[in-house]
Amino acid sequence: MNNININLNPDRFTGFSDTYDAARPAMPVFPVEVIEKYLGRQAENVIDLGCGTGLSTLVWKNRCDNAIGVEPSDDMRKEAEKKQGGNICFMKGYSHEIPVGDAFADAVVCSQSFHWMEPVATFKEVSRVLKGGGVFATVDCDWPPVCDWQTEKAYSELFKKVKKIEAEHPDVKDTFVRYSKDKHLENIRNSGHFTYVREIVFSNSEKCTAARMVNLAYSQGSLQTILKKAPELIENELENFKKFVFDFYGDREFEIRFSYRMRIGVK
Repeated sequence: MNNININLNPDRFTGFSDTYDAARPAMPVFPVEVIEKYLGRQAENVIDLGCGTGLSTLVWKNRCDNAIGVEPSDDMRKEAEKKQGGNICFMKGYSHEIPVGDAFADAVVCSQSFHWMEPVATFKEVSRVLKGGGVFATVDCDWPPVCDWQTEKAYSELFKKVKKIEAEHPDVKDTFVRYSKDKHLENIRNSGHFTYVREIVFSNSEKCTAARMVNLAYSQGSLQTILKKAPELIENELENFKKFVFDFYGDREFEIRFSYRMRIGVK
């Protein structure tokens, strides 16, 4: 892990686990179905690596013998543990130190989390815990979700400012280490740990309200970090976004569609 502070990224997700849990999408069942197809059977043991509040772990309920959500953030894991029971449990751990034995897992899945993990050390550890023929998968959704173009534009403009602050402000830019999602497939392929690699794209729809759309913005660690470190730099833009969303949607419920990219490696 070189000299990277292993708690740098987990600390980014402190203080808003309830907002994250209420706003973020649940894991669709499609990735589970793909993994089962590639395994040729139902999984016995599954590791949900960087599971956050456990939204992505719950999809494995009654779909495997044991689903273990592994999460380094104490805040996020505390929220996840409210979902514990049956074949679902949670443990503290890091992507380079997964707290299970060798050749334990049929599948290791990272849902919207792999870009926070150093890939070389992570792949070495994933290969250790995966059985032969086991499946590694990253599942990431694109932001913003598909809704109305006006809302998508407003969301994109807000986060254009967020990214600028993230890149330039001295109290913000060194609070995280992020790895490009665009290189996930290449990194899986180049790791040397997998015999077959591919990418699958799919989408899934969910119901939304104005409050949830606003909280999807608040669920982003980038915005939360700025609100902690330099809120005055983003408060006007955030208030404008909130006002637009509530004026546009009012009290009505509407459909949004999350677009996903699933990158897969079979050991």
